[in-house]
Amino acid sequence: MSHLFSPTTLGNVSLPNRIVIAPMCEYSAEEGCATDWHMIHLGNLALSGAGLLFVEATAVEADGRISPGDLGLWSDETEAALGRVVAAVRRYSPIKLGIQLGHAGRKASSDAPWNGGQLVPESAGGWLGWAPSAVPHNDQEPAPRALDAAGLARVRDAYVASAKRALRLGFDAIEVHAAHGYLLHQFLSPLSNRRDDAYGGSLENRMRFPLEVFEALREVTPSSVALGVRVSATDWVEGGWDLEQTLAFAQALKARGCEFIDVSSGGVSPQQKIPVGPNYQVPFAEEIKRRIGMPTITVGLITEAQQAEDILSQGKADMVALARGMLYNPRWPWHAAAQLGGQVDAPRQYWRSQPRELKSLFGETRFGQR
Repeated sequence: MSHLFSPTTLGNVSLPNRIVIAPMCEYSAEEGCATDWHMIHLGNLALSGAGLLFVEATAVEADGRISPGDLGLWSDETEAALGRVVAAVRRYSPIKLGIQLGHAGRKASSDAPWNGGQLVPESAGGWLGWAPSAVPHNDQEPAPRALDAAGLARVRDAYVASAKRALRLGFDAIEVHAAHGYLLHQFLSPLSNRRDDAYGGSLENRMRFPLEVFEALREVTPSSVALGVRVSATDWVEGGWDLEQTLAFAQALKARGCEFIDVSSGGVSPQQKIPVGPNYQVPFAEEIKRRIGMPTITVGLITEAQQAEDILSQGKADMVALARGMLYNPRWPWHAAAQLGGQVDAPRQYWRSQPRELKSLFGETRFGQR
């Protein structure tokens, strides 16, 4: 059996294969509410045959949105809007659904990428972000507001409130976003965390707030729902967050009941120098898997079926995530299954598309007509 199409579990959540659709921002929400775009986009990906589909980074409070068009889950209105999309997916697809909960911190109030992706100033309808310290993302931007004790409690409680909403909506997995230069990553990295209290300085102190957020979510998340964390394994900047610190963080998360680590990198500094290429982040996932023993998801320029199969067969990760590759080819799992001799779920409305030479690609099917 192909490794890619062998079943696995995240916590107590069973998955039919090891293909994950990574969370991808769409910048198409309205005041945090999912729109018809999300219905089309997520509905399309839900028919892909992947084992797990993550909804994009979803803000736990309005100020925590990466952009004005970001999805949110902080109110009854945002919950209802996302609920309509989830209900439609559930009606037509057996795919497991995950949600990534996050807070953009000092990288909030960014314009959509097709508009340049830069900071939207308050004068143009943007807002001032929050951060561990009053240190801007780059020298041309205003300093964010440093979170005080009340602010830390507010953000932590916002994560819990959003998680409870996600649980009401029936998500199978929750991923805490502690990567890509957003708020929890900002606490972890010495490049962005300049605090001199219990939340800054030493590695133990810099990990404190992200771990407090995780612990709060662990308390409210039942064992039937997988709870994990996305990390940036390195800042790709000298003197910044790195793999050894990531390993310490992963160990601390494991001790607190974390069930998977989704391994990415970068995002906290414009000074980063990333050697982008196929599999460039896989060694980080491999080292975390080897030394911490927690299920790992790897992502980043994984585009070919055999490439994904090799990563898994060589024990470098437990699951493989695709983002842009899945946007380019929303039926990637179908084609991968055809190439590797796997089997994949497909909606019965599409059964007749099964190639004649691949009689079992979609499992047990039947299709007749008068």
